[in-house]
Amino acid sequence: MSKKLKILLSGGGTGGHIFPAIAIADEIKKRFPDTEFLFIGANGKMEMEKVPQAGYKIEGIDIAGIDRGNMLSNLGLPFKILKSLSKSKKIIKNFAPDFAVGTGGFASGPALYEASKLGIPIFIQEQNAHAGVTNKILSKKAKAVFTAYPKVEGFPAEKIKFLGNPIRENIISGMQETIQAKEKMGLNKDKLTILSVGGSLGSRTLNNAWKSHLKDILDKNYQLIWQTGKLDYQDILEETKDTETRNIQILEFIKDMELAYSAADIIVSRAGAIAISELAVAQKPVLLVPFPFAAEDHQTKNAMNLVEKNAARMVKDSEMQEKFWNTLSEICEKESVRKEMSDNLKYFAKPNAAKEIVDEIFKLM
Repeated sequence: MSKKLKILLSGGGTGGHIFPAIAIADEIKKRFPDTEFLFIGANGKMEMEKVPQAGYKIEGIDIAGIDRGNMLSNLGLPFKILKSLSKSKKIIKNFAPDFAVGTGGFASGPALYEASKLGIPIFIQEQNAHAGVTNKILSKKAKAVFTAYPKVEGFPAEKIKFLGNPIRENIISGMQETIQAKEKMGLNKDKLTILSVGGSLGSRTLNNAWKSHLKDILDKNYQLIWQTGKLDYQDILEETKDTETRNIQILEFIKDMELAYSAADIIVSRAGAIAISELAVAQKPVLLVPFPFAAEDHQTKNAMNLVEKNAARMVKDSEMQEKFWNTLSEICEKESVRKEMSDNLKYFAKPNAAKEIVDEIFKLM
């Protein structure tokens, strides 16, 4: 390349927005090591910590979303938006990027809006099956919208590129044979193993379900890898200390997620966008329990995309008592059901998402 590239990225609020942006930057950096990157994030949000940890420069703007729990606190929001637009414009003019990539979240709205006004080509990466408000507005100006699902309502169909969500490299390269992974985790290689993951903070819904069905797990002689999250971990250890838990591993957090995915015969999980993209690459039969309070119920929409292709089963939070164990038992007891679900997950598996997104960006540029 004849000149040094300058690329603006923006996205944050949650890891689901931040890590795809970092993965895209990492892929570009592999190809063009002297590229100059600048992220725009929201002050006080996790991107202000995570982006520098990944080795990239970030500038913060004062922006927040609508607080639906306290409508009075939104009175100052128009001033925050105007201020963040003004600061974004100044940052972008000074940096003069060749193009901008937005992955959703509060900060990407002002950043990409101002970039498009300044005539800078913009690209959007949407992680969920339901378009976020910010990305929906920006899509009209975007050269392309990269999605993890073939159809996402709210985007111009001609701009959609179904390329998947960029996921952690170790998930792609670290998957192992199931028997080998079980042995590494100290599990019996011959017993059916269930992995329960409720996101980095854990899921009280899933934790309560396992507390109710520990006896069923033991009666069936299944194994359970139970990631509780930090909030419930000590309480669960205390509550289960007098229970026979020879087949159950209770963990606050799972560092080697690729090993846990490999060891599992079945996975029970929330339905966050990045979690689903990782599960599709792992290709293990999955029971999804969407978090019901996610913005615009996007986790249920994510899950339904898989359910409609018979790549997963779903139980709603409100139906856990009536349906959870019966639905899980059907998956556990029928090998043909597990095989069909694993095969159908291949449709959603996009292990080369970051590479293909970057290929498409440079093709369109």
